Amino acid sequence: MTVVFQSGFASHAATGSSATGVLDHGTQETEALSYQRCTWCGTAMYHRLLCPVCAGSDLVTERSAGAGTVLRSTVVHRNTPSARNVSLIEMAEGFVVRGRVTGPPAGVHTGDRVRLVTAKDPVRGEPVFQLSEDTHRSWH
Repeated sequence: MTVVFQSGFASHAATGSSATGVLDHGTQETEALSYQRCTWCGTAMYHRLLCPVCAGSDLVTERSAGAGTVLRSTVVHRNTPSARNVSLIEMAEGFVVRGRVTGPPAGVHTGDRVRLVTAKDPVRGEPVFQLSEDTHRSWH
């Protein structure tokens, strides 16, 4: 079956589910983080229906290598028996994802390098990361 996608720029015909940009969660492994890349401008994004740069709908699903850098981190005390970390992680592929970094919540800092542990935490459904061994802080 051929599906025709239309946007303000052009029409593209695609076959199969990989060209629709919709993430296929049925075949996704828990150890891999999937994201989309716009075939028109090359922008990488996490869980989007349209490209935030060119508004294109022709997105392909790719798999992240799992390496990233902490952009922001905060400690949350709400709706949990103990404090937890919530961070924005910029992945090496160029997209940003919200997730949790394991370890002491106050021990995660901007610029720390992290690696993916699991793409979907069974409790909160968000990616979980751990600090990489190659994290160097200038104030130590």
